[in-house]
Amino acid sequence: MPATSPAAASAHQERRRRRTTRLVALAAGVATVGVLAAAALPGSASAGEDHRKGGHWPGRYQDVQLLSFNDLHGNLEPPAGSSGRVTENQPDGTTKTVDAGGVEYLATHLREARKGQKYSVTAAGGDMVGASPLISGLFHDEPTIEALNKLDLDVTSVGNHEFDEGAKELARLQNGGCHPKDGCYTDKKFEGADFPYLAANVLDEKTKKPILKPYWVWKKNDVKVGFIGVTLEGTPNIVSADGVKGLAFKDEVETINKYAKVLQKQGVKSIVALIHEGGFPASTSYNYDCDSPGAGDGVSGPIVDIAKNVTPQVDALVTGHTHNAYVCSIADPAGKPRMVTSAASFGRLYTDTTLTYDRRTGDIARTAVKSANRVVTRDVPKAPDMTQLISKWNTLAAPIGNRAIGWISGDIGNTGTESPLGDLIADAQLAHGQQLDPGTDLALMNPGGIRAPLTYAAKAGEGDGVVTYAEGFTVQPFANTVNLQDFTGAQLIQVLKEQVSGANAAAPKVLQVSSGLTYTLDLTKSGADRVVTDSIKLNGAAIDPAATYRVATNSFLAGGGDGFPTLGQGTGDVVGADDLTALEQYMTANSSATKPIAPPKADRITIVK
Repeated sequence: MPATSPAAASAHQERRRRRTTRLVALAAGVATVGVLAAAALPGSASAGEDHRKGGHWPGRYQDVQLLSFNDLHGNLEPPAGSSGRVTENQPDGTTKTVDAGGVEYLATHLREARKGQKYSVTAAGGDMVGASPLISGLFHDEPTIEALNKLDLDVTSVGNHEFDEGAKELARLQNGGCHPKDGCYTDKKFEGADFPYLAANVLDEKTKKPILKPYWVWKKNDVKVGFIGVTLEGTPNIVSADGVKGLAFKDEVETINKYAKVLQKQGVKSIVALIHEGGFPASTSYNYDCDSPGAGDGVSGPIVDIAKNVTPQVDALVTGHTHNAYVCSIADPAGKPRMVTSAASFGRLYTDTTLTYDRRTGDIARTAVKSANRVVTRDVPKAPDMTQLISKWNTLAAPIGNRAIGWISGDIGNTGTESPLGDLIADAQLAHGQQLDPGTDLALMNPGGIRAPLTYAAKAGEGDGVVTYAEGFTVQPFANTVNLQDFTGAQLIQVLKEQVSGANAAAPKVLQVSSGLTYTLDLTKSGADRVVTDSIKLNGAAIDPAATYRVATNSFLAGGGDGFPTLGQGTGDVVGADDLTALEQYMTANSSATKPIAPPKADRITIVK
């Protein structure tokens, strides 16, 4: 195993000491530019320093640079395909796509942005790890924590994916130590995160206390900014039951308001909320003006309701989870605009926000706040320390990751209501199910479990059209098993209706279906009626409500995850191999260099708009 040099270790410890002296952590017991208002700062004061007789005096106002990003998901290398691009609005009304992402470039952009900024803090909105590509996921995301330390991340909220391996593993990522089962990957013990993870609304069910710090305070000289971190209250619905066992997830707004009062009592009046919950902008362009025609009019979803109810004591909201990009001003409960931002996902963007700190009040002058999303372009020099980090972990992963598991004739995408890759994965799980039980009728796959597309172009010299194990791992990194269950036809119909009703009414989760299952999704209707019952057929025959059907799903869905309670009511359970193995076996059996798999047509669901 490669060793870390004494010089590197010494430098790391020195960096930790420097960060400790400049940052103060407190705990309770534990480019469209958004501008809130064109108003000038009060009086004749200006941000920065006041030059007076006899020396250098601080002025009343001090600009604080807040750099933020979210939903990195261990994407250390530039993401492939559409996952590694952003859409940009052009002045002439057209759009173009820009290649973006990769921590070698993210580091360069952040370091360049900090130049000349004496007051700069970097924060994140959760899901830094989890659902990660092989280079990070194979090593329980230790490489990503190392990269974030090098990025000088100051603080982050937890996200739902921080709980993929449970609270004990999250604590290890925070505090360090070798993995309890897999041990150490190098001859040096994993040191953990230099930055605090905040989990204000995640409580231990026994102690009723947050499992990690609920808040943290950044301080430089006389300037103080508090950060409160929460994840979405619905985390247990989208994480495996084992990952959240013994934990309680509380309301985001109530929790933020509670700790805002705590910070105020401690004299911290400038507050930023890091919220792993997000919204849906009306455009996919990162520089879309979501304050048009009015403030916040161009964004919808859970974050809007949260923003409208979080106490006015909070000055800005850094959000995430939905993987969308937006910079919006949404009115707080007092009717005053407040900045709400999200930087898409996978390190493709970062948000650059200016918070103007009023030394007289200790608060942020909100009328002066401005913010913009910046693209992490790949036309800048790579950060050498990140290149070295990636090389180290790729060397360890290569014997596993470089193995070919299949061949494709073109890009197989994972976007759209029904995606070509969703069909392929569902077919693979059906084939695996039929190996376990020849009577298996169909397979269903949740779209959120498909993390990236399969791209035809060679990524690391393996050859065009070759799908490696590493690429398959990036698509399906969760290690869910393929489970078989029996359902009545009536239950199967109910499952399909749960895609667009109940917990999924506001944001439908359309399951990817295996070959032979067809139906019509009428988006002109509302609720469960959007699934046209009479159209549901299996191999051309209508579903019989009284008959029994053998259904393959992954273990997450089989537990009722993603708002599908009926899938948790199946009987006759049989547990097969993990879902990546199922995909690998299917691709190996059904493709070769001379006969690659063609992208499925994605025509099993008829969509009426």
